[in-house]
Amino acid sequence: MKQFTKGFLIGTVATIGAVAGGIFSFHKSVIQPIEEQEDKFDENRRAAVRKGRSAHSK
Repeated sequence: MKQFTKGFLIGTVATIGAVAGGIFSFHKSVIQPIEEQEDKFDENRRAAVRKGRSAHSK
């Protein structure tokens, strides 16, 4: 029974580690590029608004 418990705990920790690694890699490869692209669009939009307001302020 002692070996079963040890193996079960090691397997559980390994599974949790694998799931965490999968989630981290998914975030890095899918979510982060989308967020960076949205930030870039927001920055360009803000720059366009500033440019438009300065053109009409005179």
